[in-house]
Amino acid sequence: MRRLALISLVAAGALTKLLPLSAQEPAKPVIGVLSSAPAELRDGEQFAAFHSGLKEAGYVNGQNITIEYRWANDDNARLPALAKELVDRKVAVLVAAGGTVSAMAAHRATKDIPIVFTPVTDPVKSGLVASLSRPGGNVTGIAGLTSELDPKRLEVLHEFNPTARVIGVLVNPERPGIKEQRANLQATADKMKLTLAFEGAASSREIDTAFERLARQQAGALLVTADPFFNSHREQVVALAARYAIPAIYQWREFVIAGGLMSYGPSLTEAYRQAGINAGRILKGAKPADLPVVQPTKFEVVLNLKTAKTLGLKLTRAQLIHADTLID
Repeated sequence: MRRLALISLVAAGALTKLLPLSAQEPAKPVIGVLSSAPAELRDGEQFAAFHSGLKEAGYVNGQNITIEYRWANDDNARLPALAKELVDRKVAVLVAAGGTVSAMAAHRATKDIPIVFTPVTDPVKSGLVASLSRPGGNVTGIAGLTSELDPKRLEVLHEFNPTARVIGVLVNPERPGIKEQRANLQATADKMKLTLAFEGAASSREIDTAFERLARQQAGALLVTADPFFNSHREQVVALAARYAIPAIYQWREFVIAGGLMSYGPSLTEAYRQAGINAGRILKGAKPADLPVVQPTKFEVVLNLKTAKTLGLKLTRAQLIHADTLID
């Protein structure tokens, strides 16, 4: 009897060795991340927040999920091919990071695989979702309120720099909706009787050139418009603003942490955390059509006091009170 049991155990062990790994353990679901940014951002605070959101939903990379990244390195023309790679990989969820261009590339690549986008300007107008409350298709994500807040940023910048009559505006000419973005800013400037000096940049070299031109035009302050390209090059932008001693306002607080003067907007890291949570929910069976697009509810003015002092700005008590967060 014992011999028979032993033979059975040995046979079972031999059979297990013969079985392929996929038959022994269920394969981990794969999350594909499509990003317009450089690969260096993988170790940044945004994707750390994304992993944190996934963990809140019960998923950890390398344990019960696998994450595959595709980076366009600021070359948006590569996004369609990279999106196709992830679709052909048959990922369980496709996360589009880096604004509208990434989200649209993912959307065009598949109507079946669930898609979660990180902050996007007006996802309804771009056709990504039917509505914010009921997306309706295979796509959901985070409403960024990015370029929509540029006119408000101009107002905040003027409150902190009331003597500047010429305001430089750094824009990405390749951004979807750039004409409307510029028109909205110009309309706000006309009401405030301010002159705007628009300069376009879609490469690192063009950012250098834009600052050179703004210096020649004697711009008294600078608005860096909302765009993923500028976010991925924020160290360069902040360094140039310091070199030319020009007070600047940005979209995200990450610019201020890097040494920029001030920012106005919602939290970018919180948006990425929410994207991770949504991706986890989908892995658990939720459908994008039923997951409302997350809308930011908190907006803050973040001010770098050290940078203000370096620029020689004498801030009033009212201006300091206006700032929600002060960074020394």
